[in-house]
Amino acid sequence: MKNIITKFFAQFKHKQNGKLSAFGGVFTPDVLTILGVIMYLRLGWVVGNAGLLGAILIILLAKFITIATGLSMSSMTTNIKIGVGGAYSIISKSLGLEAGGSIGIPFYISQALSSALYIAGFTEGWLLIFPQHSPEIIAISTWVILLSISYISTIFAIRIQYFIMAVIFLSLVSIFLAPVEFTSNIDLIGKFEDASFWQVFAVFFPAVTGIMAGANLSGDLANPRKAIPQGTMAAIFVTMVIYIGLAYVLSVIATPEELRANQMIMVVKARWGFLVTIGILAATFSSALGGMVGAPRIIEALAANHTIPFPKFFTKKSKSGEPRNAIIFTAFLILIPLLLGDFNTLATLITMFFLVTYGILNLVVYIQQSMNLISFRPTFKIPKFVPLIGFTGSMFIMFLINPIFGLIAILTIIAIYIYLTRQGLKSNLGDIRGGMFLAIAERASHIANKFPKHQVVWKPDILLPIENPAEWSGPLLFIRNVTYPAGSIFAFSVKDKEIDIHDNSLKELLKPIYDEDVLVNSTVIEEHDFIHGAKIVIQTLRGGSFRPNTLFLTIGSDSRKDINISTLVEIATKNELSVLILRQHPRVAFGMQKDVNIWLRDKSPNWHLTVLIALQLQLNWDGKINLVTVADSKEDVGRLNKFLNRLSDQTRLPALSEFHVLVGDYKTALKNAPRADINIMGIGDNIPFKMMHETAELTRSSCLFVKESGNVSAIV
Repeated sequence: MKNIITKFFAQFKHKQNGKLSAFGGVFTPDVLTILGVIMYLRLGWVVGNAGLLGAILIILLAKFITIATGLSMSSMTTNIKIGVGGAYSIISKSLGLEAGGSIGIPFYISQALSSALYIAGFTEGWLLIFPQHSPEIIAISTWVILLSISYISTIFAIRIQYFIMAVIFLSLVSIFLAPVEFTSNIDLIGKFEDASFWQVFAVFFPAVTGIMAGANLSGDLANPRKAIPQGTMAAIFVTMVIYIGLAYVLSVIATPEELRANQMIMVVKARWGFLVTIGILAATFSSALGGMVGAPRIIEALAANHTIPFPKFFTKKSKSGEPRNAIIFTAFLILIPLLLGDFNTLATLITMFFLVTYGILNLVVYIQQSMNLISFRPTFKIPKFVPLIGFTGSMFIMFLINPIFGLIAILTIIAIYIYLTRQGLKSNLGDIRGGMFLAIAERASHIANKFPKHQVVWKPDILLPIENPAEWSGPLLFIRNVTYPAGSIFAFSVKDKEIDIHDNSLKELLKPIYDEDVLVNSTVIEEHDFIHGAKIVIQTLRGGSFRPNTLFLTIGSDSRKDINISTLVEIATKNELSVLILRQHPRVAFGMQKDVNIWLRDKSPNWHLTVLIALQLQLNWDGKINLVTVADSKEDVGRLNKFLNRLSDQTRLPALSEFHVLVGDYKTALKNAPRADINIMGIGDNIPFKMMHETAELTRSSCLFVKESGNVSAIV
């Protein structure tokens, strides 16, 4: 038993191997940040409005959020190696540098500017003792002292905080030993005369924040994996006991009216009031020191990943390992609000960014738990509901305190994220983003497979065989216009050697479409026979959840390849794939990419897909659709016009679509058809290659020939 106790307390040594331990680096800064000015000046007001039981409920609810966040952070620190920056390091290693930066930058600013608030609080406390002193001189002098302490070394700052902790402890003893006759008439449930329950809760909640103070020093810890969980959770529970104990003492030493009216009630009622006054000064001073020591570590971590400008400047360290450039920059950032002097609005916004950081940290843990990744195996395991409560609770409290500032905080983070995604940030460390979205897709696919496939959800998912990516000159822009914005492309090639070279060529070929935000996948099959390889691809993809529904082929002037096209169409038909065969006109290509002719005949088996492809092109070309059909004689014109009108109405074609009934033989109709940039028409089981070539010449345009699988409908 003695060895166990000795081993436990060994973790709380001040210093290990030149770095900070759990006690010095985590527990101490956390406790000193949590036990701040709100405890001294507002806890009495909370008890006066809520009563003893109401105040305890508020304390427990607030602590519930920080306990969940502390447990989530502890779980993550036992799963990954935490670098400099604490919460920023955790988020960036999980959701990427962009997400880490979008949280880390506001969190750094909030951490830094909160020091300005604490300096202002220290100044007000000082003026209570020495009202004749100049507030400006006190604030600037305090700023200089804090900068000097943090600049010298983190170890020195921690040693200063030990002294401050002793002062705060003495002030608490003075309060608990208040020489006031206890009364049994305790107000258990308050009347909430000054504010509602949730308003009182919102006032108190900032008193439990500060659990990141130790994690921000993760780069200075001897063993972050052990120190952060031990120090953070110990700080949370110790301060919770202190808050509940103070709530009880306040409820018995003063009436609700006194508690609500006098924010200095602890000073008035304490056995040694001057100790409480000194405690207020010590609490604000230590909190300011914690921000000035912790914030530079965050900006150092941001700079190390090139998330912010001037990375070399901010990552430069002294011989003792102190990021002194970051410390000086942070100090001058703190000086700005000190000189301006407006803190009320700033305080609310700072709280918002703290809460967002808590929420995202919990969300990261919940996502990793839900993905069931083998890489997520923390030695400190927590139930899944813990981070979920931490996330939802943080978001709820944020909007409870101030919905406008909560929205501003979220919009700010989104704006920073969008900016960072455009910077092309790169990290040697992996993250879970790809796996996260893949897990969502897999889950969605599993659910989707339980429902019957329906034609109403059809979209163009193209299977594109490419014989030689290095020489292929197919119509990439046209394929993009067939699939954008909701469709997809799966391209493949078949080679029996130099697979990597062909794979790179294929990816390079498809990059312009990928850059257009079309979903593109590609692969190279190792096989000497192209048709056999294509058959393997088609049969394999048929069993997938995200499978193509349309085979896209092109025909050129080399008739020797016609047999391969016929074979591919036959394989596609057997595997329930529709087929698009493009004959690109060698001179005019796709013209102005505007008008589309749809060739239809009564009882055609391919008109559904023909109409859908025409609509897809019209969406991207912003042109006009012409419905064209051929009448054997003038007597059929009226009937076929009604047919085209009815079909247009059923398929909901654009109102400006035109109808053309051409009289005569088919070749003559092709010559007399309205000019278009592409003509789309159906084909049967036997591929009429000669007719395809002639059609392109007669219409003087590129032509797309359609053979649908039967699983397509244009009238749903």
